[in-house]
Order: sequence, then C-alpha cells, then structure tokens
Amino acid sequence: MSDNVAELRRRKEAALLGGGAKRIEAQHEKGKLTARERLDLLLDEGSFQEYGALIESRTTAFGFKPTPGDGVVTGFGTIEGRPCAVFSQDFTVSGGALGEAHAAKVVALMEKALKVGVPVIGLNDSGGARIQEGVVSLGGYADIFLQNTLASGVIPQLSAILGPCAGGAVYSPAITDFIVMVEKTAYMFVTGPNVVKTVTHEEVSAQDLGGARVHSSKSGVSHFRAANDADALSLLRRLFSYLPLNNREDPPRVHCEDDPARADEGLDTLVPENPNKPYDIREAITRVVDDGEFLEVHADFAPNIVVGLARLDGRSVGIVGNQPAVLAGVLDIDSSDKAARFVRFCDAFNIPLVTFEDVPGFLPGTVQEHGGIIRHGAKLLYAYCEATVPKLTVICRKAYGGAYDVMSSKHIRGDLNLAWPAAEIAVMGAKGAVEIIFRKEIAAADDKQAEAARLVKEYEDRFANPYEAAARGYVDAIIEPHETRARLIAGLRLLETKRDKNPPKKHGNIPL
Repeated sequence: MSDNVAELRRRKEAALLGGGAKRIEAQHEKGKLTARERLDLLLDEGSFQEYGALIESRTTAFGFKPTPGDGVVTGFGTIEGRPCAVFSQDFTVSGGALGEAHAAKVVALMEKALKVGVPVIGLNDSGGARIQEGVVSLGGYADIFLQNTLASGVIPQLSAILGPCAGGAVYSPAITDFIVMVEKTAYMFVTGPNVVKTVTHEEVSAQDLGGARVHSSKSGVSHFRAANDADALSLLRRLFSYLPLNNREDPPRVHCEDDPARADEGLDTLVPENPNKPYDIREAITRVVDDGEFLEVHADFAPNIVVGLARLDGRSVGIVGNQPAVLAGVLDIDSSDKAARFVRFCDAFNIPLVTFEDVPGFLPGTVQEHGGIIRHGAKLLYAYCEATVPKLTVICRKAYGGAYDVMSSKHIRGDLNLAWPAAEIAVMGAKGAVEIIFRKEIAAADDKQAEAARLVKEYEDRFANPYEAAARGYVDAIIEPHETRARLIAGLRLLETKRDKNPPKKHGNIPL
C-alpha cells in the first residue's frame, strides 16, 4: 500500500469516528443512534455516497479543534431504490453545533438536490450555532433557510428531530414539509427553559416546553411522533414512499392487489341514523383506500379534522376528512390551518385530493372570532380554490353553511363530488333554520312545540338531503356508501390527464 493511500484511509477512518469512541458511547447511553447509524437505517443498504467527509471547520478560536466532517454527514442515497439527498448532524462532534463549514456542506447538498430534482431529508441533532465562530454561524443558518425556501414546493423536504433543536436552528425544519420528533430525546424551542425562567419567571422542563408531545398535540409544529430513532427513520421511509421526487413528477405508482371494484358493505351502516350521533371518519377512510393503509399526518393536533396519505388503485392520494367524533367535525382555527397546509402540500406535488365531508359549520364563540377564525378559515378555502390537482369529494353526512363551500365543493373547482344518501346539504341545521325563518309563526301558534316540530320536519324533507344539490348539479352523483371505492378509483382514472392552471402571477397572497 502506498503512503498516499494509507494517508487517505487514515483520514477517512478519522471522519467515520466522528467525535470519538467515548462520545459515541455517550450518545448510545442517551438512547440515541449516531449520525452514521441513522443513515444506515434510513437508506437502502450500501446506497449512501458521502460528499464532504474531509471538510473541516475554518476556525480554531477559543481552543476549538477542527474535526473531519465538521459535525454533519452529507450525501446521497436511495430509499426503496429511489434517490434522495440526506444530511445527518453528528452530536458527537461539538454537540452537532453548526459552524460555517457545517452550514456550507448542508447548503451545497440542498443546491445539488434542487438541481437534480430529488428530496432532501434532514436528521437534526444539534446544540445550535457554534459560539466559537460568532456571526458566521448565524449567517450559515440564514443560508440554509434561504435554500429551504427556494426548494419549497419544488422538492419534498423532510425533517427528523432526534435530539436538541433550539434557537435559530428550529426555523429550517419549520420551513420543511414534514417534521418527525422522537419522544424523550428530542426538543425544539426558540428560547430554552433558562431564558423562559429569566424573562417570564416560569419554570418548565425542556420536554414540557418543546418536546415531541407538546409539538405534536399543542403547537402543531411536529407532524409525527416516534418512540425512538429507529421508529422515526422507519416512518420517514414510509412517508417517502408516497411522494414524488419533485414537482414535475407524478407520485410513485405501486402494484395494487386490492380489487378496485371492491364493495365494502360495512360502509352502508357506518353513518348513524341519528344525525347528531358521532362516528369515526377514519373507519370510512380505511375501508375505502388500498389495503386499509392510511398514514395519518398531525394525528394528535386539531383532531376534529383528519389528514394523511393513502393509495387508491396504487396511486398516492391526500386524504382530508372532517371528524364527527371530535367537536362534531366543526372547522376551527387549528383544523383550518392543519388542513390548509396539507392541501397545499399535495397540490404542490401533484397528489390528488380526496375529501370526506361531514361538517356542521365553523366553531362559534368569542375565542374563535377574536382568534381570527375568519382569517384562518379563509386559508383552507384559499388552499382548496388554488389547488389544480384532481379533487374528489364524498359528502358522508352534513355539509352546512360556508363550510360546505370550503370543503372542496363543486363551486371551487371540485372535479368529482359524490354524496351518500344520508347527506344533508343546507345553509344550517333544520332546527336553527326554522327558528329564524318561522319565528313569528311559531310565536303565534297555540302549540308552539308542535308547530316547531312540524316545520322542522317540513324543512328536513326539503333540504336535509342531497337531492336539491344533485338537481342543481352541485353533486355529480348520489351513491350507496359501499360503491365509494369503485367510484373514486374510476374518477381518478378519468382525471389522470386533467390539466388546469391558475392565472399568471408571482404568487398569491394567502391570508396568513
């Protein structure tokens, strides 16, 4: 072996070791994998091609010792044979702190991913900006934020938070399309517990301030919660399988053995006869989609609406469904935001949208009005109006008021709008409508209760059904629930060549 080859091997081995054996052991003691072990689980075996392994820090200030790789592993690999770009922060090197060279590696990776049109997956485990490098560390973060923004809507961007992610570091994952957080070891916050205590005198732990449970249920920052590193990486592989490589491609099509014409008789009795009785919309979804497989997104946040990814006839589809089991399925501030962001993601990446509708309206009250329900509800309306992908809607039961318009109605370019026989498409519920329309008549009646009941029945017979909407062409077909899968798949096949576009513009002004 020549001296040159020996030197190369020595340097590569040093890079593979990261911060050294003791720090790797410490990482394992915390229940965390190393940066390279994570890549081994995420990517197909033997597919990873590393870039920049020998790049080192550009500072020695305050006794800092440069390490090969500078605290982040970057490169390209495959997941189920499909290419992606990946970076994995190495906590064993200076706590994964980001310096100038570290940031430059991530930026170079993202620039190349954008040029070749492949997704970027970031595995975050970092103590934040490297203090020894001063403002250049902050500049490095800003360089990454810019790349995140330029790549948004062009290539999918997925983030896993597998350890600390604090201060400026949080904004890169926040711009990406999906975030997975690991329980107990991961946290995200702009300012940590010590700063919070100093400024607001609140005492709070890192997990209670910004842990996986908090961000997946309260803030909505995290889309998925995983038990450990391995679960998070497995979830990323599953999520990746639904997505196209870029916005010029269609999502991947897989072989489907689930009969496209399959009729599920259980759907015929899913919706209770009592219109005020709840049921779980996820049962409707899983009974319709291929093999009952549904990857729910934001499962613990705003549960009065359900969003996620599934397949129909082997095609990826985005699912949005009002959830009657929670708050009767009303739209509120958080559910509007949750669904709007998901709809816009699907539209950006050519994923057809299937909407299961059972919505009694928007949530009333001063908290919602003062919190801006008008503005937030308008986000969901805007997202559906803007979307040009195939849009298919199934009205399972209630479709009341402005919420009927919002939930991918025919009026906002819905391509296929179906209704089950139990559907009620009206301005509002019969009781409320009668109390407004016939207020004087009820007041003048000898038996007010009987007169009100008679008028409610009359209103229900006329409006609490899907036939008025069907007569006007607002619903394409009224179907028996067991037909839903076959009708949706037939619609998707027809719409496969759909072409639609919005007026030329730099961008719209969504009501943020």
